[in-house]
Amino acid sequence: MPANFPRLLLLGLLVLAVGGCSIRGLAVNALAKSLAASGDVFSSDEDPELVRDALPFALKTMETLLVEKPDHSGLLLSTCSGFTQYAYAFILTDAEALEEEDYEAAVAGYDRALRMFLRGRDYCLRAMELRSPGVTRRLEVEPAAALANFGVDDVPLLFWTGAAWGSAISAGSDRPEITIDLEAVRFLVRRTLELDESYDKGSVHEVMMALESLPATMGGSQERARQHFDRAVELSKGNRVSPFVSWAESVSVAEQDRAEFERLLDRALAIDPDDQPSSRLANVISQRRARRLLDRADDLFLE
Repeated sequence: MPANFPRLLLLGLLVLAVGGCSIRGLAVNALAKSLAASGDVFSSDEDPELVRDALPFALKTMETLLVEKPDHSGLLLSTCSGFTQYAYAFILTDAEALEEEDYEAAVAGYDRALRMFLRGRDYCLRAMELRSPGVTRRLEVEPAAALANFGVDDVPLLFWTGAAWGSAISAGSDRPEITIDLEAVRFLVRRTLELDESYDKGSVHEVMMALESLPATMGGSQERARQHFDRAVELSKGNRVSPFVSWAESVSVAEQDRAEFERLLDRALAIDPDDQPSSRLANVISQRRARRLLDRADDLFLE
């Protein structure tokens, strides 16, 4: 989300108000370009509640602009990543927190998160179709060939398509019509890894870590997952909270290794979010998750 958001807000209101087609078109183009180039969504903010309140308006603004500019690839990507981050950081996190207190509300939250992930994925797939018509269908039947022509410049699009789609599969793990697409996600993430393993300070390794943490029957491998974990930590220089939290929550719990679980979460909480302004919001949110997991440790471990 851009730092000059108030100016963009005024421009957005202008877009809605002007009547002349040529003037409106210029305003739409200007706002679409600004939003598409805005970078991470409020990534340097330290107040998750402020971001939570602001994001729905921003996302709906993007969707409104896409009605006017349906083939704006940059705006499609920003809308995809925005919905994916919003769903993970807020909707899914809230659902997990409600699970023990209000199961029905938690289920509703998981379902809403799934819908948001799919909504984000579909915007990314629209952008991929602009780049390579028919790619969505080809991903289902020949994923390697479908992605062969995507290069380094396409890394953000490949990454966010895989992240949104993979998050949807995780949230809808009990729905075969969604999990059937897991192989397409693997190829998207692997192609991203081949092109630029250091993208966003190793985020692609975090996604691969999550995929490899799946049971062996679903193609996972704990050995490969640990390799991706180590590389994610290395590329982020140990200053990103999420790899430690993800490993503790997925692998340490699955292996019932409470000592490792607590050690990793303590390390995650020792990171100062202000040391990495560009990742401040993500680190603050991940540290909240770490504290919640530590509070639930007795329930997560049998001994």
